[in-house]
Amino acid sequence: MSDLLIIMKQELMVIVIIFFLLFVKLGKGMKNETLLPLIQILLLLQFIAGFFFNQTGQLFGDMFYTNGLIAFEKAILSFGVYLISLLSSDWLKQSKHMPEYFMLMLAALLGMDLLISSGNLLMFYLALELATIPIAAMANFDLEKKQSSEGAMKFILSAAFSSGILLFGISLIYGITGTISFAALSHQAVNSTLLILAFVFFFTAFGFKMSIVPFHLWTADVYQGSPIATTSFLSVISKGSVAFIFITILYKVFGQSETVWYWMLVVLSVATMLIGNLFALRQQNIKRFLAFSSIAQVGFILVAISGGYVVATSAVVYFILIYIFSNLAVFGVAEVITNATGRETINDYKGLYRTNPFLSWIMALAMFSLAGIPPTAGFFGKLMLLTAGSNSGNFWFILIAGLNMVISLYYYLIVVRAIFMDKNENPIAPIKISVMAKYGMILCAAGIILVGLIGKIYEYIQSLI
Repeated sequence: MSDLLIIMKQELMVIVIIFFLLFVKLGKGMKNETLLPLIQILLLLQFIAGFFFNQTGQLFGDMFYTNGLIAFEKAILSFGVYLISLLSSDWLKQSKHMPEYFMLMLAALLGMDLLISSGNLLMFYLALELATIPIAAMANFDLEKKQSSEGAMKFILSAAFSSGILLFGISLIYGITGTISFAALSHQAVNSTLLILAFVFFFTAFGFKMSIVPFHLWTADVYQGSPIATTSFLSVISKGSVAFIFITILYKVFGQSETVWYWMLVVLSVATMLIGNLFALRQQNIKRFLAFSSIAQVGFILVAISGGYVVATSAVVYFILIYIFSNLAVFGVAEVITNATGRETINDYKGLYRTNPFLSWIMALAMFSLAGIPPTAGFFGKLMLLTAGSNSGNFWFILIAGLNMVISLYYYLIVVRAIFMDKNENPIAPIKISVMAKYGMILCAAGIILVGLIGKIYEYIQSLI
């Protein structure tokens, strides 16, 4: 029992918060203004718990596994959820169903934690479903908006399709090898036509979950239709968790078959970077803009994953940490503006600096980080991704990635130019920002600056591998 409490402490704390919210909802209830700070404190404690009493171990046979690196990955996701609760505090306070929203978000976080710790294909599949289904309800949380329902429908259909493909791939893998254990599968080389087909199905499911081209078609519509809090969660928390387990699956489960999937990874990475960047250039809606931006960022993550387990893991974990700060800062500014004015196109942001300098500087700093401009943390994150990718020796691949970074720089600077240089006859009026949202933005800005400058953070990640 003591091992269970220590090894699964992060998951158990999430379950405790869910049950607390359930009892609050079933009881007399609490006002959102009172309940929200309490939830934020619990989320902060759950994040802090990820740094104490960590040990390597497994439970339930080989179904659940954890170590220091996995605990740190879970802590990153928990901190992202805490930031979302701060940045979306205004919207959450106004919601009639705030406890339900947190229960859904925490259920998805629980699934992602279990996903990262999964030790066999059954646990992997169940955790992935637990992480996916609540997000569909979160996408449909603006019940009075038709666009929200449309986004949720597209998400659930895409998720069901990808889950069916994944399950078919898992059934083929089990039928051929006779095992669902990751440890046993790591000794099996993908050397038969049927097993290669099974792996392609398996890989395709990851493509849907991470919005890898050509499995990205649901992304922009779902991002645009969902509440910004849900879009934030999808963009950074969901993709981060899938990226973490994707590295483990490729190198620790199918590592002997690297020759089979390496060029698949290279081709999809190039396509994802290029398509994401080219479509981002054409977007006016800020949420669709960030959707294609996130697709392009996934392409850069794939570059690092191609370089080898150790360098890929350290680079991707480091980049996801930076990406959480950068992307959530943009979504936080967008949410404040949308909630106050209902405006969410890039043209609406013209002249924002003259009326809202604080929001403008946060947005500019986040855009510089996403573009990889020094001295922001995004520059160091992109540098680590490209350095990890170069470990494979495919320098043409790295050159293509570098050219795509130049393209991304252009469209990120379009937003900055609109905010600081373009004139607007009908500018956004000065917006009063709540204390919690401002605190969340300051945390994001501090992370964007400090994570890149404090080298010990990257060294700490490397020490965990």
